[in-house]
Amino acid sequence: MENKENNRIRIKVMCVITDGDRVLAGHGRDNVKGEDFYRVLGGSMQFGETSEEAVRREIREELNSEIEDLKFLDIVENTFVYKGKPGHEVIFLFQGTLADKEIYKKTKIHIVEDGYEFDAEWVPLKDVSEGTARLYPEYDYSKVFNAR
Repeated sequence: MENKENNRIRIKVMCVITDGDRVLAGHGRDNVKGEDFYRVLGGSMQFGETSEEAVRREIREELNSEIEDLKFLDIVENTFVYKGKPGHEVIFLFQGTLADKEIYKKTKIHIVEDGYEFDAEWVPLKDVSEGTARLYPEYDYSKVFNAR
């Protein structure tokens, strides 16, 4: 019998943070697919939280910064295979700016959260729009990038 825990839909919140011609995203690698990718920052909603409360908490936990000018963008359903296992998420996608302006000066930010570690970095929007940098969740980011 399959493990039902792995077959659940996860509710996520993510925030698109841009600065000029770049977007802040976590770097990841799927060794099964042989794919490097980037993922917009955020995480799981907790029971009782609104999506706005959750995205503010997640960015505070990951970057130790508050979010300014927070705007709701969309709800994105994301089905995928990661490291050979299927996943399914419903994502409340936001856009905002960081209150801690020092983060904009860093090239990489090492993030440690709940025993999970990764690096976030500023990815050129040109690479995302041209497809040379894969950004998840899949979404028409041109709406966000062109609105700058």
